[in-house]
Amino acid sequence: MAALINIIGQLLADVVRLVILQFRSTQSVQAENLFLRRQLALFKERGFKPRRVDAVTRISLAFLGGLFDWRDALSVVQVKTYIRWQRAGWRLFWRWKCRPGRPRIPVELRALIRRMAQENPGWGEERIASELLVKLGIGVSPRTVRKYMPRPPAGQPRGDQRWSTFLKNHAQAILACDFFVTVTATFRLLYVFVVIEHGSRRLVRVDVTAHPSADWVLQQMREVVGIDNAHRYLLHDRDSIFAQHLDESIKALGLRVLKSPPRSPRANSICERVIGTIRRECLDWMIPLSEAHLRAILKTWVAHYNGGRPHSSLGPSVPGPPYPEFLNTKPSCFGHWLEEGASVRSKSVLGGLHHEYYLVPAAA
Repeated sequence: MAALINIIGQLLADVVRLVILQFRSTQSVQAENLFLRRQLALFKERGFKPRRVDAVTRISLAFLGGLFDWRDALSVVQVKTYIRWQRAGWRLFWRWKCRPGRPRIPVELRALIRRMAQENPGWGEERIASELLVKLGIGVSPRTVRKYMPRPPAGQPRGDQRWSTFLKNHAQAILACDFFVTVTATFRLLYVFVVIEHGSRRLVRVDVTAHPSADWVLQQMREVVGIDNAHRYLLHDRDSIFAQHLDESIKALGLRVLKSPPRSPRANSICERVIGTIRRECLDWMIPLSEAHLRAILKTWVAHYNGGRPHSSLGPSVPGPPYPEFLNTKPSCFGHWLEEGASVRSKSVLGGLHHEYYLVPAAA
């Protein structure tokens, strides 16, 4: 590799010298040529043997020989040797010029084929070729598409759907629930039941009890599902409170129960994440005095979570319908200046633990 770089560098230097000679007068170039020929004649008279001709010199002499009558100027090798160099150069040139196979498609099209294959694991080369032709007007053979498609990982069939993809496809129909505990000021242990919707990240139910039971959970799910139920799956862990008869009763409500594997909280990651958010943003900063006080705190915080707290995974946006004062907050573009004639107002949440900001028309 280093030798190839050296050859290319020396050839570029020769090209630069040839370009510089174009700006010199013909008389100056001829005088320099005669000057160099006189010195070369002295070496020939004394019988100096030149060193072995390297590849750079061969390529340079073969190229420069096509610009003038080289037969009277050749002195380092025989004529037949020089002709052999020229023929070898032409063979390399035409071998490169007439290389077999079709030329490669553009880099942008190759990247597009890989992108389409990665974003659509179930598509094959025929489908991608048809998509390119019908939608984008690009005619590519399916065999060419197959050539540039990424290879599937070993042991994983092409088109296999990941668990995350399954969740995204069914997020609007999935509910997840779980329990967590909190302690009041009188050291009373209370259980908080949380139900969250995967698609919108909306907390559809948060309630408190001191004595959780399967019947109490079933009543909570009845209030969540209601009459017009658009959900199809309920995801929960393997806590003993989710007994067999509870799962059967939930199935009667029209929900299919999905149990997470043992000791795998990441399988119910969205619900576990929102429980951590409740602790970090609410309960870690407040001491509930009673069950009613805890229920009131969570009711206020859930309203803030659903209607006023931005979520990065949503765009960012809020899970539920925003507050009325947020509806007019629609900046026309991203910038460092507020809209003309508008001022910022804030509303405190939980006595100033959090604040929600919105724009209102400035007072006249």
